[in-house]
Amino acid sequence: MTELKTAWKQRVFAALRKIAQSGNLSADALSEDMIVAEFPPKPELGDIGFPMFSYAKIFRMNPAMLAVQIAAVLEPVQSEDGTALGVAKAVGPYLNVYFNREALSRHIFRNRTNFSQTPLAGRKVMIEFSCPNTNKPLHLGHLRNNVLGESLSRIMKTAGAEVQKVNLINDRGIHICKSMLAYQVYGGGRTPEDEGLKSDHFVGKYYVLFNTLKAEDPAAEEKAQELLRKWEAEDPEVMNLWKKMNAWAVDGIKATYARQGISFDRYYYESQTYMKGKEEILAGLERNIFYREEDGSIWANLEDIGLDRKVLLRKDGTSLYITQDIGTAIYRHSDWPFDQLIYVVASEQQYHFRVLFEILKRLGYEWAKDLYHLSYGLVNLPSGRMKTREGTVVDADDLIDELASLAQKEIAERERESAIDDAAQVAEKIALGALHYYLLQTSPIKDMLYNPEQSLSFTGNTGPYIQYMGARACSILRKFEKGEGNAGKGMVTPSKLSADADWMLVRRLLALQEAVELAARSKEPSVIAAYAHDLASDFSSWYRDNPVLASEDPDLSATRVELVKAVKAALEKICWMLCIPFLEEM
Repeated sequence: MTELKTAWKQRVFAALRKIAQSGNLSADALSEDMIVAEFPPKPELGDIGFPMFSYAKIFRMNPAMLAVQIAAVLEPVQSEDGTALGVAKAVGPYLNVYFNREALSRHIFRNRTNFSQTPLAGRKVMIEFSCPNTNKPLHLGHLRNNVLGESLSRIMKTAGAEVQKVNLINDRGIHICKSMLAYQVYGGGRTPEDEGLKSDHFVGKYYVLFNTLKAEDPAAEEKAQELLRKWEAEDPEVMNLWKKMNAWAVDGIKATYARQGISFDRYYYESQTYMKGKEEILAGLERNIFYREEDGSIWANLEDIGLDRKVLLRKDGTSLYITQDIGTAIYRHSDWPFDQLIYVVASEQQYHFRVLFEILKRLGYEWAKDLYHLSYGLVNLPSGRMKTREGTVVDADDLIDELASLAQKEIAERERESAIDDAAQVAEKIALGALHYYLLQTSPIKDMLYNPEQSLSFTGNTGPYIQYMGARACSILRKFEKGEGNAGKGMVTPSKLSADADWMLVRRLLALQEAVELAARSKEPSVIAAYAHDLASDFSSWYRDNPVLASEDPDLSATRVELVKAVKAALEKICWMLCIPFLEEM
């Protein structure tokens, strides 16, 4: 669809220029970017509509008359073998293009999800996402971050980019020292196994307990700062405790990644990169890019671009987030020279990234112009905002457990347990489909309220609905393979799909490539989520009203089976891009 739309826009532009030249009119006011292509609401109005109103003003001509003139001189779009891929007709003030249904149905059967254009081919895109702290387990906010990063990576790969997924483990800093201090006071040398807790949950318990410690010991904050100073001085006892607790946290977090289907090509650790940031800041100080306050802290003055002043190193020489982010960015470009680095980080950090990008530019790194912050909104609860320190977060593992339990209950109520090999495994996949689709269907920048029950609905705009339509396509194909109906007696004949109902589904499949390109360029997985629901809805209506295996015409039945295969392939590809497990049975 993308190539067809582009080809027809080029021909409309060429026709407008030809009309201008024949009428001794100036074509200087015309540009190909001006050509507007719309999607007609009804099949009888064609497949692409070009409104003539704005061009008619330039030509001082009635829009309907201009449409007639363009239709008369327009060169048709043809395939490589010379087949016309459509015709253009003047319909009132519109020039409407009617596609060659047979040729494009044949194209869908032959290519399915193999795209002829990959707009990001040759581009190296690095995507940073997740980036957990090692003082707590993942929560609902992390789940949105994880699936945004993973989904965008898959969409960009589909659009032809070479993608590297990276994760920065925030394994140092005052927050880590707080959980370490609480463990020193309350832990008594116990392990996760001693308490029967997942290892990252065990560490998170002590981060929450730091609040209790503060209430008991007014010096707790200063003691945590002292731990940080000892850590940066590589005190052996502190380093041993840090390594032990970090290992517990990271092992538990990676287990959640595996469950969610999230993976990374490379891990970076803040403890290994922050010193590079300190070196860069000190070098920048010598070059008068930064300045030192009387207390010894080092700052950047960004008031000239409205970003105020930013501290880069504390008065005691310890690092901040900005310190390690500077070092990490430099290491990454050295490791894998990217064309673009995308940071998937919550909207609360917009100022941080504006500062980071500007500082890297001032340090002289040309590639800093290729850095992009994909900002996403908060995920809230019906009861309000989550707060880790108060223990009010929605834990990621607990949430997936709850969703899987609800899905298994739904399977039982639908009496589908006997039809499914492993109901618990299917329930887990439905839970992930529900969760991921719900988190991706909203544009990233928007805050959202998560509703577990609503996300698990088997009808409506949900992940399970997409999964169910995939399972329905598989069911039809299994019946075909068993010899049900008369499709096996017929020949695949694309010309049979001339009815509007069949064509609407073919046209929807043709639009997948355009949706992928838009999602990749705009960095919006919600575009694919919207397309997924549209395709699932179209397929649901189509197979309900148009017999596939039961058609009296064997050729039509065989051709519709091919259409089902194309739908299945598209849904599999879409589910992969949206991190939704594809199910052949539900």
